[in-house]
Amino acid sequence: MSTGLATAAPPSIHLGEESVPWVTLPNGTELKVLHVRLTEGLWVIRTRFPAGVRLQTHRHTGPVWAFTIAGAWRYLEYEDVNRAGSFLYEPANSVHTLAVLDDNAEPTDVWFHIVGANLNLGDEGEVESVSDAASTLDTYLTLCAEAGLGRPATLID
Repeated sequence: MSTGLATAAPPSIHLGEESVPWVTLPNGTELKVLHVRLTEGLWVIRTRFPAGVRLQTHRHTGPVWAFTIAGAWRYLEYEDVNRAGSFLYEPANSVHTLAVLDDNAEPTDVWFHIVGANLNLGDEGEVESVSDAASTLDTYLTLCAEAGLGRPATLID
């Protein structure tokens, strides 16, 4: 007897390592956009930061989950260092400045699950720009096209 549960959910989707290409941002960071749910403001990305990269101070409007695959990084506002195998949870409204350690021998590879937007802040705490699921996806797809990579297998809902 079938309960119908097996047909109620959509099938799972697998993205292999080569399914989604890396693109390079102006600061040398490499980016993959793995999954975007525009209606939920969800963006799942993987980044490879070169040693010494520092991002603009920002405030998250929603929660963030991060897992460090390789390298080391920290928030300048805290003492903790995220190294390979580290898991980090950031609550909504947290404010921080991501900095990759200067002496990393390899790129710092981090997987982020972000809900909402990053409000990128100026020196006085004013919002200078906004990064969210839509803008990150747009940047990613544009860089893929410019690099001749075609449309990646990124999962977009």
